[in-house]
Formats: sequence, structure tokens, C-alpha cells
Amino acid sequence: MRQAIHHLSVKTRTRGLTEISREVRAFVREQGIDMGLLTLFCCHTSASLLIQENADASVRRDLERYFEALAPEDPQRYEHDTEGPDDMPAHLRTALTHTQLSIPVEHGEPVLGTWQGIYVFEHRRVAHTRDVVLHLIGA
Repeated sequence: MRQAIHHLSVKTRTRGLTEISREVRAFVREQGIDMGLLTLFCCHTSASLLIQENADASVRRDLERYFEALAPEDPQRYEHDTEGPDDMPAHLRTALTHTQLSIPVEHGEPVLGTWQGIYVFEHRRVAHTRDVVLHLIGA
């Protein structure tokens, strides 16, 4: 049994989804582990991780609009606004999604469906650099 860990630095431009599938696949391939489990962990409370369709961009746009309606920026609605009006909505969006994903690895590749991609879901309006920890264990 072997394991490897890597910190992936992801630059986001604004609120929305940034695909990291290519970087994640490259990390897994470099480790030479044929079968195992890959864990991804987002080290933030205002960004999250998603596995989502990567073929049709309208899916991502619809998700972003849905979360905007679900947790809108509204100064009258929230007490917490330490980092601005998008701060508390970002925390709510993270609470409704995931900061950790587990993906099986088979034949040296993450097992994803045909149209699945791995995304950092940025919940703040401005650009950030997000730290995603990749941990792979297997043989």
C-alpha cells in the first residue's frame, strides 16, 4: 500500500465553477497507483468541490443561477458580513455543497462518468487562489 499527497493551487476568476479534472488526473497518473482511493479536500469555507457535467456549459450556468437564487446577496438577510455582502451567502453555498470528495481509482485513473468533471465551486465574487489537497492511497 502506498500513498501520496499534493496541494493543488486553483486560481478562480469570480463566482462559478473552475474545472480541475486535468490536474487531478495528472496527479493520479504520476503516482503510479493502479487501484485505490483519491480524496480531495478544499481548505476553505467559501468555496467547495463538485463533480458535475463537463460537456454542456449551460449546466454550470444553471447551477450558478440556482445558487444565486438560493443564497442571494442581501444585506438585510444576514448578520455576518465581515468580508462584504457576498461573505455569508458564500458560507451558505459551501454548507449546501461539499468540501471533500472521494473518487475511486482504477487502472491508474480516477473513475468518473463520461460527462463528469471535477470542479472548484467559487462562491465569492472576486478572484481567489484556493488550496485543494489531493490524497491518494492504494497499490
